[in-house]
Amino acid sequence: MLTYPFSGAEPLYQQLYRYIRNDILAGRLAAGDKLPSKRALARQLNVSVITVETAYDQLVSEGFLETRPRVGFFAAALPGGGRAPEDAAQMEEGAEPAAGSTGRLRTGDAPQAGSGAEQPEESLPRPAFRYDLSASRTPSEIFPFSVWARITRSLLSEQQEALLRTSPANGIPELRTAIARHLYEYAGLRVSPHRIVIGAGTEYLYGLLIQLLGFEKTYGVEWPGYRKILQISESYGVRTEKIALDESGIRPDRLRAQGVDIVHLTPSHQYPTGITMPAARRYELLQWALEGERYIIEDDYASEFSLSHRPIEPLFAIDRDSRVIYLNTFNRKLAATVRISYMVLPEPLAERFARRLDFYACTVSTFEQHTLARFISDGYFEKHLNRLRTYYRHRRDSLLRALRESPLGAVCTVVNENAGLHLLLRPDRPVPEEAFAQALRRRGIRLAGLTDFGAADAGVTDTGPAGKTAAPDGPVYIVNYTALSPEEAPAALREVYEAYREAEGDR
Repeated sequence: MLTYPFSGAEPLYQQLYRYIRNDILAGRLAAGDKLPSKRALARQLNVSVITVETAYDQLVSEGFLETRPRVGFFAAALPGGGRAPEDAAQMEEGAEPAAGSTGRLRTGDAPQAGSGAEQPEESLPRPAFRYDLSASRTPSEIFPFSVWARITRSLLSEQQEALLRTSPANGIPELRTAIARHLYEYAGLRVSPHRIVIGAGTEYLYGLLIQLLGFEKTYGVEWPGYRKILQISESYGVRTEKIALDESGIRPDRLRAQGVDIVHLTPSHQYPTGITMPAARRYELLQWALEGERYIIEDDYASEFSLSHRPIEPLFAIDRDSRVIYLNTFNRKLAATVRISYMVLPEPLAERFARRLDFYACTVSTFEQHTLARFISDGYFEKHLNRLRTYYRHRRDSLLRALRESPLGAVCTVVNENAGLHLLLRPDRPVPEEAFAQALRRRGIRLAGLTDFGAADAGVTDTGPAGKTAAPDGPVYIVNYTALSPEEAPAALREVYEAYREAEGDR
């Protein structure tokens, strides 16, 4: 029976991959030994099937396991019988010190000094925060490593000339065509590939847009909102206005009053409030854009993560006058380190880009572009999105269930559970925010509030026609659940509750 001790020091699939790999290298799993099925091992180790599947896929892709149709997974025969784990650890730069007994530490086993056994969990390197509820990242166990590796190997052997060909400024045609097809099949958007521009992150693309649209323009950003967009605008020296939100998002009359020409919006899931802009406000904004040479930059960063309803139709889809620029990214769908984003320009701006900015080199490597193009065109991206939505829905529902069962649930109210990949939490009895923040830090917890995104800035508060503001009364906190596993949620919420009670005593 395979039994392994897991810690919180690294993703579970990486730990499982390493344990099995080292058991094969050390001969504890001999060539031809049959491993448990994915479901059986998941039950045995009390981990998800996805964790086992990802570890198995990686081991198969690296040649440590073999698959036999309708039979299962088997340890592969390695030339020379493999290497000892000490040597195996040196195969990877920066790998952890190998263990003389990497796996099967059973209850009662105690590592002895100098034995080379796994060190206790408390001696392993720990992250800066025990629980980072502000992090928004794709857990490594959900990344399609095996498919990505298989596509990469295929390209390296079949498309060598194409991989070494210089990419056009707006990205290789294969990727732009794949994105255009995805936009049509997923959101019903008909766009020509020549209107798509690929770049390393939406921040880079936003900088290109400032150059394309003009330094003399006045740029508007949602407030509270994504601070980096404000910082980019200010770094280019352009006039930038913070635009307050009401319960429907940005108000066009505020854009007029503050002299804005270009506005950056997140209408499907405004970050961080989670507001979904209603159709009436969307058409009001389109009318505002027609009153001069004005443009709307629609950042649709989380459109695929409408977990409780169908995806919201982009503002871009109802624009008939070429005033909306559509931005999206693969960072949230694959991983932040992938750094591939794209924008769809209206036809007049696509022509202007070709005339004025075609001298730029595309900031995404040709290798990555070809890999992503194949990943999309072969149908893997759609399957990955479906899997990702199911995965995140489970995480969100698990967090909400843990919150209901936690003492924190008795003193807090969930304000918006459909805000994208986070939810908003409001204490029923507000406590001093600084005292609460200090209590959280002492417990190794990172938790951001709306005030961290400028919600309390003087002069940037607003009410709509119904007298409602964008944010609820009192302090509101943002809980990202992408980096918090269902197993961790109860303990994390208990710690937040203890910090809350401590801050309440300091009132």
